Amino acid sequence: MLAIVDYGMANLRSVQKAFERVGHAAEIISTPEQVRQADRLVVPGVGAFCDAIDLLKKTGLAEAITQHVRTGRPMLGICLGLQLLVDVGYEDGTFDGMHILPGQCVRFTVDQPPHRLKVPHMGWNSIRWTRDVPLFKGLKQGDYVYFVHSYHVVPKDPEVIAATADYGTPFVAAIWKDNIMATQFHPEKSQHVGGVMLKNFAEFSC
Repeated sequence: MLAIVDYGMANLRSVQKAFERVGHAAEIISTPEQVRQADRLVVPGVGAFCDAIDLLKKTGLAEAITQHVRTGRPMLGICLGLQLLVDVGYEDGTFDGMHILPGQCVRFTVDQPPHRLKVPHMGWNSIRWTRDVPLFKGLKQGDYVYFVHSYHVVPKDPEVIAATADYGTPFVAAIWKDNIMATQFHPEKSQHVGGVMLKNFAEFSC
């Protein structure tokens, strides 16, 4: 079963429909027991790190997601679903993440000199990768994807970085480590390119 975790902070139907468009049914789930039964898991999200991690921990979903990852089953994080994987997030304070991926989630500083760019970063940007990443099979360097975010992850281990993009300065656009894949951008909003990624995830074998 391909399952999308509902913890109250994502447009779940758009993610579900995006999978359906590439030929893969996805079930929306909301309990730890359902997470434990999933073969592959999608953790999407929009909104604040602090609110999301609080909900995940209170409902037991954080522990269930962590267990899913530890069993080696595939997991895809999208946007906030990537950020929550790290040790700590700094949105409106300092908050523990799920400690699945060593690192931190920090705010863009490109709205300050010398860049003076708008934050949040919103719109289409190209991504580039330096290794063969299963999620990007069939795509080409420089393909464009859709971003909406004010924060980005800084992994402790640079080897987990799967792709980067540039917004005044380079930042992590995606990670890949074993059975864990996660994107800062929204594949479900990235048209054909995003559809290829979702299909690749649905068919990925660890």
